[in-house]
Amino acid sequence: MNNAGQPASLLAEADTASLRLQLDVEALARDPRFTPLRPGVDILVIYGSPNAGACSAFLRYAPSASVPSHRHRGHEQILVLSGEQSDEHGSYGAGSLVINPAGTVHSVRSERGCLVLITWQDAVSFE
Repeated sequence: MNNAGQPASLLAEADTASLRLQLDVEALARDPRFTPLRPGVDILVIYGSPNAGACSAFLRYAPSASVPSHRHRGHEQILVLSGEQSDEHGSYGAGSLVINPAGTVHSVRSERGCLVLITWQDAVSFE
């Protein structure tokens, strides 16, 4: 956490204005810098804040974790890195890219647990 109580970002930790990651999904899933976002869902912020404006982050879902119904004020892009995530529109396994337009309302769950790379164009509002 930074001084404002927000999760620290990977970009802020980088030595340059850009960040390049070589993904080892198994090692990433164990990264100690993840912080709780919701019960059973942890976050590792790449840039921005999940509470305001654009944000990119890794989300780690524990088995049976879920995020309640919420509305997207901007586009959302999800790349499932491991496991499986689902919402009212379907189930998405590793390698799936999901793009939800602004205005999308959904709830998200993961029965087995998963790791995703997510980018929000703007913060979400919970229904």
